[in-house]
Amino acid sequence: MTRERTVDQLDVRVYNDLLALARAAALDAGAALRAAIAERGDANVMLATGNSQLVFLAELVTYADVDWSRVTAFHMDEYVGLPPTHSASFQRYMRERVAANLPFTEFHYLRGDTGDAEAEARRYTDLLGTHPLDLCCCGIGENGHLAFNDPPADFETEEPYLVVRLDEACRLQQMGEGWFPRLEDVPAEAVSMSVRQILKSREILCIVPDQRKAVAVAACLEGPVTPLHPASILQQHAHTTVYLDGAAASLLAARPALP
Repeated sequence: MTRERTVDQLDVRVYNDLLALARAAALDAGAALRAAIAERGDANVMLATGNSQLVFLAELVTYADVDWSRVTAFHMDEYVGLPPTHSASFQRYMRERVAANLPFTEFHYLRGDTGDAEAEARRYTDLLGTHPLDLCCCGIGENGHLAFNDPPADFETEEPYLVVRLDEACRLQQMGEGWFPRLEDVPAEAVSMSVRQILKSREILCIVPDQRKAVAVAACLEGPVTPLHPASILQQHAHTTVYLDGAAASLLAARPALP
């Protein structure tokens, strides 16, 4: 069962469990991509990584009824200096969990180990410029980050991809999720999609399970729009749906009641 409410323009949905949340988001993602294909013959999608997206992506691969041969895919970010063979590489994450299971037109990967992160950001910017996004699937970090735009995030730049420094809270999250054994192993920089570029997506699905996200969810959904809570910018997007489980929604002041 789900409960639904609105926060400004946001459609916020709360589910009993992670599987129900993930499947609902996957089915909605499929509907958005089918609509784009019906409108012009193809579709472009941006996908996020991290533990919060694992079940959603598995459901997307299994249940979304989409002609994937008409879909071009991108991913949000990649660590600077990390080779695609590393277990924490986002390129590897997407290649093994998603691209290996779906016949995309193409999956464009970010490369973190080129030795020139600024040039890689420009390369990916050029690719994205020819593929306006129909759908962006994202999450919210424990520190409220959106992609790897940590607080205080840059809300002004129109550059689609940036080289950003990761704050300690973000790096601790990556270690806590088991991607790196020690804080010093977590890269200090990443190539990341910018906040303004995320907002240019026609539709945004924000998938946020887990109690450890509850503080950030409450701040970003019910607080002011501020670079100190980067995902709060989603309040300004006209076609964003937020998918929460009861734990992630537990600190919302006006949270929909669960049975």
